[in-house]
Amino acid sequence: MKKITHAVIPVAGFGTRMLPLSKSVPKELLPLGNRPAIHYVVEEAIAAGIKHIVLVGHAQKSAIENYFDVNAELDNQLRHKGKNELADSLNWLPDDVTVSMIRQGKALGLGHAVLAARPIIGEHDFAVLLPDVVLDPFTTDAATDNLAFMIDAFHKDNHSQILVDKVADEDVHKYGIAKLSGAGNVDEQADVNVSFKVAGFVEKPSLAEAPSKLAVVGRYVFSNQIFDYLANTTASVGGEIQLTDAIDALISKYGVNVTTMCGDSYDAGDMRSYMQAFIYFAEQQLADEE
Repeated sequence: MKKITHAVIPVAGFGTRMLPLSKSVPKELLPLGNRPAIHYVVEEAIAAGIKHIVLVGHAQKSAIENYFDVNAELDNQLRHKGKNELADSLNWLPDDVTVSMIRQGKALGLGHAVLAARPIIGEHDFAVLLPDVVLDPFTTDAATDNLAFMIDAFHKDNHSQILVDKVADEDVHKYGIAKLSGAGNVDEQADVNVSFKVAGFVEKPSLAEAPSKLAVVGRYVFSNQIFDYLANTTASVGGEIQLTDAIDALISKYGVNVTTMCGDSYDAGDMRSYMQAFIYFAEQQLADEE
């Protein structure tokens, strides 16, 4: 089995929850401390061994692609002023990492966005990282935890992996909730980086109807077969192609595992959570400078 080196990051959304901040600035470029949110997501992917990152966006998101490109004029100006260290810090992508961008074309949902990356991903198995979800980089090791652990687990049993985390009772209705498969009371234990089979997912159930308290976090590792299911998935809720529908089909045919998350995550696409995350990231960075 070839090692997973490709990842898809869907960035086509308008970020309506972040208006007016996101009216002219892509929500993925809003800062957490001294770096844009997507910077941390890409760093996480690279630490997990990803070498080719595919951004799925649209015409108004070219600023995201530009962020990962070299600004030759700025680079020359900084070096001319003797600010070589600052110039080097802006060109931080490793030489063996490629960032590509492809347009989604139509706003047909997350499943359609992932499918739009197929011409670049080709026959590779791949990861998906939702840029709204930023995992805490200060208390976890991205080289071994979460996405990295999921990739290793995929290589061991060839089961697609989905990251989940236990949520509070009052938040269950906000998320896709895992339906466990012979895992007993796993959602009540504190273990992290544990992988086990899942029977399916229930989208935003009430607490009384929720099959567990394990919510999807926004990190996936998929076998390439997911593309075939996405291509044959008809639009459902909101006229969109739902990723969860393709996942359910994948579960019934091949089986899918969930992995329990290590550390904390922040919803950088929600104003309240974003502000909390900004303060936390800023405090951590200021402490590192002292």
